Amino acid sequence: MSGLAGWVDFSRNPTQDHGIARAMTAALARRGPDGEGLWTAEHVALGHRRLAVADPGGPAQPLVHADGSGPRAVLSHLGRISNARRLRAELIGRGHEFSTDSGAETVLRGYLEWGPDVVTRLEGAYGFALWDVRREELLLVRDRMGIKPLFYAPTPAGVLFGSEPKAILAHPDFEPVLDAEGLRDILSVARVPGQAIFRGMREVRPGCVVRVTRAGTVEQRYWGLQVADHTDGLDATISTVRALLETVVADQMAGQEPPCALLSGGLDSSTLTALAAQLAREQGLGPIRTVAVNDQDGTQGNDDHVYARLMADHAGTEHGEISLAGLDLLDPALRAAVLGAYDVPLNKGDQYASLYRLFGTARQHAAALSGECGDDVFGGYNWQRFPEWVGSGTYPWVHEGRPRFQGYGTLFDAGLLAELDLPAYEHDTHAAAVAEIAAGEHVADPAEARHREVTYLAHTRHSRVLFDRLDRLGMASGLEIRVPFADHRLVEYTFNIPWAMKSYDGREKSLLRAAMRDLLPDPVAMRVKTPYPNLRAGAYDQVLRERLAQLVRTGDSPLAPLLSADLTRAVGRQGAAALEGDVSRAALETALQLDSWLRTYRVRTAL
Repeated sequence: MSGLAGWVDFSRNPTQDHGIARAMTAALARRGPDGEGLWTAEHVALGHRRLAVADPGGPAQPLVHADGSGPRAVLSHLGRISNARRLRAELIGRGHEFSTDSGAETVLRGYLEWGPDVVTRLEGAYGFALWDVRREELLLVRDRMGIKPLFYAPTPAGVLFGSEPKAILAHPDFEPVLDAEGLRDILSVARVPGQAIFRGMREVRPGCVVRVTRAGTVEQRYWGLQVADHTDGLDATISTVRALLETVVADQMAGQEPPCALLSGGLDSSTLTALAAQLAREQGLGPIRTVAVNDQDGTQGNDDHVYARLMADHAGTEHGEISLAGLDLLDPALRAAVLGAYDVPLNKGDQYASLYRLFGTARQHAAALSGECGDDVFGGYNWQRFPEWVGSGTYPWVHEGRPRFQGYGTLFDAGLLAELDLPAYEHDTHAAAVAEIAAGEHVADPAEARHREVTYLAHTRHSRVLFDRLDRLGMASGLEIRVPFADHRLVEYTFNIPWAMKSYDGREKSLLRAAMRDLLPDPVAMRVKTPYPNLRAGAYDQVLRERLAQLVRTGDSPLAPLLSADLTRAVGRQGAAALEGDVSRAALETALQLDSWLRTYRVRTAL
């Protein structure tokens, strides 16, 4: 969905460093293969990479507004403004003239009319950097839910920024360093908004604007979820959910060509497929396209493709599948491509590799609808439903998934782990997160207050991982992925629905199932949730053990100082067998990814 990059420096003139600005912008070429733009002036450089489908017919960017005295405001924008048409009509009524119908021009004209308050009027999934020439102020803005990424790194005299870390890393003044805070973020599945792993780098938090002036850099929140009463009854709630979904999907379908749907055969993706197919028929657009993964060799132990075909037949889509054999996902070139897309180490190598392949297949279409976030919104995860996880006193998905991450104590140095103190980090960040929403101050029933906290955690912490993987892997494939379930209008409405109503029939995602029942075939409508498949092939884990054992034996890995001396001795005696038993796949993947990342990105450790 396009990319932006640049920097502000009040002590120098970036115009004299044109090559640096171009390198930062070029680092995002995969995000925007259809064009590049660069604008520089005293103290500022703004770059843009364009993906045509994200803004068909839109103007070249950065977009400049000038009057008789010269440039007044310059914008580098990515994403979709879902209410652009309504805002444009209002701005025309206020005397503004438009040369295009693009979201970017709507944002720029909106800023000229309302100043920084324009952020409160925008809806959709977007990010932008706007330089106010006269005020000498940079605004870095991210959408309410954080669907689109935006990173920045404050400097003594300004800031570096970009859609992905690689843009900031392309600036010679930024050194990639891993410190204790960054390593905690890697090893913990308790991710914290704003943290970006590289020392000195930050993410613009969802619903926030970062303002950069000569006085410094300040982040301000313009939107956030709030606890409130839900006054609708069950029938009205189901009807409202259906109406919101129809509105959101219609907004996501707007464009030159209808997007395809990433169809797993589950309730979320089938909902989007059904609504998109219905809307396409009503508009005379013909059948939409759907894409699914076929577990060719059975190594993923998953029959999603069977339900996907059933749903595709029911909706009348043009259906295609990508076949994946499990061990193909170990291809070093594929793993390197995934790391290059993500810029940070991962712990689910098979899952991310299969998604990268799927998105590459879907690239032939204009864009793709994804069912991600449906579980977060409607309560589809076990950790949102079962008391032992909901009431665990920590991130419930961490408590549920802890066995899947065992083995860090075997792999990493005991002194390092003691310094990191991951249990305390998890406890403290969880406490800080639930304090943000203060549900107990507004909801009398402690159980209901906790469910509200868990939903808040899902939207502000868990969804960060989902959005990251869709954006990084999709953009690396040149694919724009849209996430209707993350529309803030739907999120705001469903957030305060009492848990008893969300689970009124004793099943997961009761409200969504009821709202969509008439458009889905019975087997899909009544299907029990299944997670995105992970490989079940023991041979996959064995390859990981052998690769890590070889890395330990060589002793020249940048990871070596972080590893346990006992592990090094055990591998020397037993080889890969020393990694059997209590070392999970996620721990193996994390160690191998850390090694590749430290090498590839030439990261210096400061631990």
